[in-house]
Amino acid sequence: MSDKSLIDLTRHDAVAVISLRRPDRRNAVNAAMAGELRRALTGIGADPAVRVAILTGDAACFCAGMDLAAFLDGQGQEINSGPGRFAGVAAHTLDIPLLAAVEGPALAGGFEMALACDMIVAGQDAFFGLPEVRVGLFPAAGGAFRLMRALPPNLAMEMLCAGRRLTAAEAHRFGLVNRLAPAGTALATALDLAREIAAMAPIGVRAGLRLARAARDADADRLWAENDALWAVVSASADAAEGPRAFLEKRPPAWKGA
Repeated sequence: MSDKSLIDLTRHDAVAVISLRRPDRRNAVNAAMAGELRRALTGIGADPAVRVAILTGDAACFCAGMDLAAFLDGQGQEINSGPGRFAGVAAHTLDIPLLAAVEGPALAGGFEMALACDMIVAGQDAFFGLPEVRVGLFPAAGGAFRLMRALPPNLAMEMLCAGRRLTAAEAHRFGLVNRLAPAGTALATALDLAREIAAMAPIGVRAGLRLARAARDADADRLWAENDALWAVVSASADAAEGPRAFLEKRPPAWKGA
């Protein structure tokens, strides 16, 4: 395995930016990237000078989700479990605002990481989706319940059950995206928003954030427990092996329903 870092961590005064750097795999998360993300978030959380954090990809892609080849290689547990759950982001414990700056696709676990952020800024070419049902899985990084709170229920159901994609303009119209930016400027726009937040009283921001998250995630423990029970069944199924394999082999899957 290459020792090249799979993320970049940079500072812009009081703003920390985590950039996913696996372009050859559309920034898909393997165990190594998940480990780097967890370490980066731990370091940010321990730094009192950081008041806002941003998670971003590159100009072509935010994140395509879990690397299916890594999943078939047995890395699923390392990617999905551990501190912060999926990639360390899905259930992160940062007590400062975490923003997502999205260009291009944010799919599957990539979209679920964006949903775990407190605000989303998207370039006009961005799009969002939870296509796990196409590969024999389901959105097990919080997407199955967070999407129902972020979008009109029937639209969320279509995304969950039929793999419908949402354009950046649609996501902005429905309130999922805070700021819609010209293509290629999502990170710059997110930095502008982050600097606005960083200029506010930090104790007030943290207090408001804590209460808002508590209201949003009031029954999170119960939902995560049910999520984990379902993931144990689905991930051990024949379809969960067939779907990723068919995707990688570029052929239609042969579902067994078990």
